[in-house]
Amino acid sequence: MSRAALAVLPLALLACGGNAAQPSDTVQASSAESSTAAPFAKTVMTQLDSPWAMTFLPDRRMLVTEKKGQMLLLSADAKQRRTVATLPVDSAGQGGLMDVVLSPDFSTSKRVYFSYSARGDGGTKGVVLARGLLDLQPGGERLRGIEVIFRARPFVEGDGHYSGRIAFSPDGRYLFFTNGERQKFTPAQDKSMTLGKVLRLTPDGKPAHGNPLVAQGFQPEVWSYGHRNLLGLAFDKSGNLWEQEMGPKGGDEVNLILPGRNYGWPNASNGSHYDGRDIPDHRPGDGYEAPKVWWNPVISPGGLMIYSGSMFPQWKGDAFIGGLSSESLVRVHLDGTNASKGDQWPMGARIREVEQGPDGAIWVLEDGGKGSGGRLLRLSAR
Repeated sequence: MSRAALAVLPLALLACGGNAAQPSDTVQASSAESSTAAPFAKTVMTQLDSPWAMTFLPDRRMLVTEKKGQMLLLSADAKQRRTVATLPVDSAGQGGLMDVVLSPDFSTSKRVYFSYSARGDGGTKGVVLARGLLDLQPGGERLRGIEVIFRARPFVEGDGHYSGRIAFSPDGRYLFFTNGERQKFTPAQDKSMTLGKVLRLTPDGKPAHGNPLVAQGFQPEVWSYGHRNLLGLAFDKSGNLWEQEMGPKGGDEVNLILPGRNYGWPNASNGSHYDGRDIPDHRPGDGYEAPKVWWNPVISPGGLMIYSGSMFPQWKGDAFIGGLSSESLVRVHLDGTNASKGDQWPMGARIREVEQGPDGAIWVLEDGGKGSGGRLLRLSAR
């Protein structure tokens, strides 16, 4: 789950969090060459209130975040629940309680990391990274000792593109955290800001030693830049870091994240501005790292999971993405540092999060927007 040191690294709205629609939210993905009948059975496990993310505990219980600020502990069969924390989130627009992951040493530390959007001074807002200790004493389950360990810089006005995804490096030494560009475009290229960036931190939320762009004047946490709205982040078994983000009108992306690279936004994109103005496409020699896979029309990608289970052996090592406006589950085939489009299955609801269950089943969260219900689903082999 975490990231290795630099020397050993391998070489939208509800579509982003809220209920109002962006133009990219209204375009349905059409990928006839990759859409197939779903080879899995769908079981509705429970109903939730605009859930955003989930993670499994070692005993098969689940932590689930809800947009308005509740963190829930669900039983393994999802029939019982307990609110373990209510966080002071700003849930307007795309804001809310966002990602949740366990510390690599959770079995001994009981530490949980999570992100949410918060208010700042003068009406500004931003995404924060926090952690707490999960007390699992029967009948008294609670997240205690909550502390904010990192705040995006700067907080700005608006309710969009917070991002807030978390991934630990495979060795557990580093925490990677995404900061969206807050629908402000230029922060993604601005050295003085953490916005529009992938960050590499210590587990205490401090800048990791050896980050690649410090000498160029970037904020010391920055690992890569030129990003828009980064809503998925995951490592594969070889230690490659994969990220997916929403493009503007078209141009949703899956990227292989490499240290110090510029991924182009807003100077390059395979989509266009919402008002129809062109953005130069990625092209060889333009100085920007191009996506490995991109979509036009959009899929409005939600959570990202890389599958390692045995229930679906044909998909081991592949990435799974929740489709929001496309109301789909999307598979991307990963082959080393290359990627290609796989299947796209219609789900009939906006899919916010995708996780692998302890037995290899695939679990997904509907985000509750536009009538999608906010359900927790388990997908098992037929």
